[in-house]
Formats: sequence, structure tokens, C-alpha cells
Amino acid sequence: MSVKRIIFGLFILVCGFSLFAQSLPDGYGGVHLGMSLDETKKQLLKNSDFGYSGDRDVSLLPGQGRTLIETNASGGRGSPYLTQCYFQFYNEQLYIITININNQKTDYYTMYTTLSEKYGKPVSLDPQMAVWENDSIIIQLERPLSVKYIDKETFDMLKTAATVQKSFEEQNLQSFLDEF
Repeated sequence: MSVKRIIFGLFILVCGFSLFAQSLPDGYGGVHLGMSLDETKKQLLKNSDFGYSGDRDVSLLPGQGRTLIETNASGGRGSPYLTQCYFQFYNEQLYIITININNQKTDYYTMYTTLSEKYGKPVSLDPQMAVWENDSIIIQLERPLSVKYIDKETFDMLKTAATVQKSFEEQNLQSFLDEF
């Protein structure tokens, strides 16, 4: 066997996760980032895994244009693998999906292994979280056991706006303190 074949075989073994990784999904269970509030409600009603109870699960969040749908899949209302799920909207567009997973049915390591096999090595890994991302989507596997799908563009825009607001508030505080 040639040295080139051995090196190529080792390369495939070592980099196999990355070479054959699938593209990142933009959602779970038929619910996708970017869906409108009404589209999401309709899809949640179609998919009983989430345990969606209708409009009573919908809340307005502090801040302009923010809405949250919180579902409860535990207690036989939805999938035995899910507990709670959160769907966050900005200007009626879904930008974060949080799926809390029943840790009595599976564990962090199993989820990490599954996601790594499908999507390759995470771009970031620490004891609390593994992160996969591309130009438009972030997937976070968080401890104790949840998966977040995040619309990167909307998330970054809101994070920047929050930083600007914080800077403005800090300047106001400094002006107030300077009066003394």
C-alpha cells in the first residue's frame, strides 16, 4: 500500500465529520427561523410534539416588537423527549427556537455526538456549550440539555442595538454622577 493512500485514509478518518457534514438546519419539527408568528402558531398546532396549547402560550416581551411562545411538552402533552420549548420573535419573525430536552430520555453527550456526526466539529466548545454556525444560523447545544436555533443576522442586530442602548445609559449615568 502506498504512503499516499495511508495518509489519505488517515485524513478521511480524522476529518470525516467535517468532510461529510450536513448543512445546518434552520429549525426543528417543521418550525423554521424566519417564520411569521401566525405561521409558527399553525405549525405548532400541527405538530403535537411541542405541547402547544394555542394563544394562551403566547406572551409579549419587554421591548418593542418582541413576542414569545412558550410550550410545555412534559406530562404527556407532547413528545416524551421534549420538556419546554420557547419561540422568540422580533417584529413577528421567528429568530430563536429553544428546545429543552428531557434529560431522563437522553443526555448531553449523546446529543453532542449526534450533532457532531451530522454537522461536523463545533466552531466553539466549552464545558457549558457547543456551537455550530454558518453565515446565517447558529446552533447551540447547552447544558443541562437544550438546543437553540438562532437567526444570526437578527440576533447580531439586536445585540448591537442593546450595546448602543447600554452605552447611552452609561453616558447618562456618568452625566448624573458628574453633577455631584
